[in-house]
Amino acid sequence: MSEVRGIAKKATFISGSIIAVAYFLPFVLVFVNALKPKFDILANPLALPKTITWDNFNQAMTKMNFFRSLTNSVIITVLSVGALILFSSMLAYYLARTKSKFTKTTFLILVASMIVPFQALMIPFMSIFAQFVSLNNRAALIFFYIGFGVALSTFLYHGFISKIPMDLDEAASMDGANDFTIFWKIIFPMLRPVTATVAIVNALWIWNDFLLPRLVLTPETQTLPLSTYLFYGQYSTEYGQAMAGLLLAVLPIIVFYLILQKQFISGISTGAVK
Repeated sequence: MSEVRGIAKKATFISGSIIAVAYFLPFVLVFVNALKPKFDILANPLALPKTITWDNFNQAMTKMNFFRSLTNSVIITVLSVGALILFSSMLAYYLARTKSKFTKTTFLILVASMIVPFQALMIPFMSIFAQFVSLNNRAALIFFYIGFGVALSTFLYHGFISKIPMDLDEAASMDGANDFTIFWKIIFPMLRPVTATVAIVNALWIWNDFLLPRLVLTPETQTLPLSTYLFYGQYSTEYGQAMAGLLLAVLPIIVFYLILQKQFISGISTGAVK
């Protein structure tokens, strides 16, 4: 048995290493090519740089108006994620604690809505909201993100809240606390792991989203993913600047994930599995 376990551990380690390399290799190639001149990239994109240049990063920051795009991305992501945490946690608490046909049906509808992709709704959605979008681009985009993200966020919160004993609510109620106080003073502080999960999942989606901002935002309010599109022209592509721009666009969200990764894993394992 010990030999079988040893072989299984080695096989698991080798498989994990291969998967890790497969995931990490594209980031290495992007970074390596961001340090090359354009003609070296075209000659051999897999080779190490013969001469290292940082001009691609300087030109990328200028061309994509990095700090303005970064500010737009931060504003949209922070406000959208904050609103999703606020509304989804309260909705999940209501659905988990109120046992009725209405709450069960509402929860099933929310779960079912996650199956429908945005691409299937894109044309009628934008036709209906075209006039509203033209009024305030960033506010409209945040509103849309809340609508599309509330189902998954509520699902994650619901699974976590369902594991919290009702005795806590009943004890607090006997002490004179109302539902609002029970949720914010007792329940919500216990939701820290799943809140980190909800924050990371939605932040990754909103930060990296390209299609919806492309339909809604103007050049003055474009996000970092939209600004990377500037490097791809009709007749030529600045590959080195594009690689540098991609690195600049994903670096903030990677740092955010690394900070909250422990809470993310804990929330996924505890809150998503009922």
